[in-house]
Amino acid sequence: MITEEKEMELSKPYRAESAPQEPKSALRGLMQSLGLTFLACTLAVGATEAQQVAPPIAGVIGKVQSFTGGSLDVQTPSGVVHIDVKQPLTTYKQIPSDLSYVTSTSYVGVASTEQAAGKEVAKQIIIFPPELSGAAEGSVLTDPPGASTHSRMTNGSVFRPAVSHSHMTNGTVQKGSGTTLVVQYQDGSKTISVPANVPVVKVTPEQVTFADGDVIYAATENLPNGALVTDKILLIATAASPSNKQ
Repeated sequence: MITEEKEMELSKPYRAESAPQEPKSALRGLMQSLGLTFLACTLAVGATEAQQVAPPIAGVIGKVQSFTGGSLDVQTPSGVVHIDVKQPLTTYKQIPSDLSYVTSTSYVGVASTEQAAGKEVAKQIIIFPPELSGAAEGSVLTDPPGASTHSRMTNGSVFRPAVSHSHMTNGTVQKGSGTTLVVQYQDGSKTISVPANVPVVKVTPEQVTFADGDVIYAATENLPNGALVTDKILLIATAASPSNKQ
């Protein structure tokens, strides 16, 4: 026989599992919080790594004085540099391209001119292949003494917009707002305005026959005995003489 007191007890809602729910909810909340924190840290690390400057690689820029299958002599402002050629040799030339190939992971060279108020305006953009990222990293003036304009060769990694003596700016590129690229190298950066019709070329492996007077870039390695060797040579410009062919 069910008494009135027992009947009231049986009519109460069943809450056998309600007590453990709060600890479970607290644990779930803590795990979610930790998960979000871990995700945020992962994204932050990824963003930092994506914005790292391409490490510089050694190289020589100058005019070909002589080239054979086994050696290369390059005339530079500081004198003739002898480089041994290592096989297999990869040679590169520039082919027409466009801005759609410039991405946030690109390593580029930007020839620019300084306008009023120090604004840099691109004259040409060169896109380098991954194996040449870091080539000629840095920024140097290239104007002859007494020049009325100022040109610069700047190689580096570009990943953010900033705001010309002419400059050549090489680096890893990231498009900024509008038509702006920021090229960053080891100890600085350049913010460059990019006109819609700026010429763009891409450096690509091609068979090249070098002639005396050609302007080249050779990626080099120092051997323990002090010798320089290369297995990558980029043709920057052909010699002035029309008889020199690629």
